[in-house]
Amino acid sequence: MGTTSGQYDLSFKILLIGDSGVGKSSLLVSFISDSFEEIAPTIGVDFKIKHLTVGAKSVKLTIWDTAGQERFRTLTSSYYRGAQGIILVYDVTRRETFTNLSDIWAKEIDLYSTNPDCIKMLVGNKVDKDTERFVSREEGIALAQELKCLFLECSARTRENVQQCFEELTLKIMEIPSLLEEGSTVVKRNILKQKPEAQGAQTNGCCS
Repeated sequence: MGTTSGQYDLSFKILLIGDSGVGKSSLLVSFISDSFEEIAPTIGVDFKIKHLTVGAKSVKLTIWDTAGQERFRTLTSSYYRGAQGIILVYDVTRRETFTNLSDIWAKEIDLYSTNPDCIKMLVGNKVDKDTERFVSREEGIALAQELKCLFLECSARTRENVQQCFEELTLKIMEIPSLLEEGSTVVKRNILKQKPEAQGAQTNGCCS
C-alpha cells in the first residue's frame, strides 16, 4: 500500500506525452487504480498523484497527462517546467504515432524541458494487439537508444509492464544526484528556513 498523503521522502513530476489516442490516460489510470478503462481524449492537461515505495523510499509522483491534439498545445512550456521524468508513449499498432515521437515530441522536449538531467522513457503501448503490430520491439529499442531513453513495451489493457514503467523511471531518477536533490522534501524545508542575509552585510571598519 502507498503511504498517506503528505508523508513521503521524495516528490517527482512526471510527464506523459505522445499523439492523441496512444493510451496515455489509460496507462495512467491503469497504474493509479489497478484497472483498465476506455477513456475519452484528454482536454488540455490532467494530473494524478500516486504514492509508491521505490528502493526503500516513499515517493510521491505527480503525473501530468496531456492532450495529444495540436489545438490544446498552449500550456506547453509551463507543463514541461521542472519535470524530472518524461514518458513518450506510442501505439505499436499505429506507425505514425511512433515516427511522430522523433519528428515532433523529442523536438518539443529539447525546446521546452528545463531540466538537462531529466530521465526519458520510450513506451510502446497496446502490445495486447500483437497481431495488429506495425512497430517492432527492435525498432522501439533503436529509437530509445537514439533519443537516450529507457525502453519498455506495455499494455494498459492487460496491465502488463504498467507498474514497471513508472517504477523503473522513478528508480532511474533517484540515481541522478541533481534530480534526487530536487525531489527531496528536506531541500524544500531548508529553503523556508533561510534568513535574509542582513547579518553578513555588516563590514568591519578598518583604519585607512
